[in-house]
Amino acid sequence: MEAFAAIMPTLWPKYLIFPFLAHALGTLAGAFIAFKIAATHKMRLAYTIGGIFLAMGILVNIMIPGPVWFRIGDILIAYLPMAYLGGRLGQRFSKKEA
Repeated sequence: MEAFAAIMPTLWPKYLIFPFLAHALGTLAGAFIAFKIAATHKMRLAYTIGGIFLAMGILVNIMIPGPVWFRIGDILIAYLPMAYLGGRLGQRFSKKEA
């Protein structure tokens, strides 16, 4: 783990695309599924999933420090905006099913 943490700041941006996509798409899918299975407070539950993912993302960024630009982009883009988008997609697909 220490060796991985040591090389993280030196990685090229192309090596950080897939970790970012994993964080963003995981949050998007989690919020979408939470919205779809919730009986009430659907958007609130989607944001709750985003908040949980955000907390874990902050923890990972503390444990494995990467480049500052990646850490800022990951925290600001990959969690709460994707939770919002997942909830909105859930709303859109719910209206088509009704």
